[in-house]
Amino acid sequence: MTLLTELYDIARFSSLASYTGLVPGITSSGETEYTKGITYRRNPILRGVLIEAFWAAVRKDPALMMAFHRFPLRMKKTAAMVHVASKLLNRIRFVLINQERYVSAVV
Repeated sequence: MTLLTELYDIARFSSLASYTGLVPGITSSGETEYTKGITYRRNPILRGVLIEAFWAAVRKDPALMMAFHRFPLRMKKTAAMVHVASKLLNRIRFVLINQERYVSAVV
């Protein structure tokens, strides 16, 4: 419910990940770009709700659980959490735009 009240009209966003702050922060100087952790520009309420929803989704959805166990092999566990939360956000956006039920992915 928090997601719906904070976004109001989900179709107006091309990228929900950037609005919620689930994208990397990038600074640049000349031709050099530095990638930091997740950006500080965000909707703090939505980011917190998505991270909490991530924990519930990982327990229920086998594909998200597999992704969460696969990503820490090449990145920090906190970065893997953000990456899977972004995947969950894309699934939520698809469900809301297409007015379909959420279906857990089969591994």
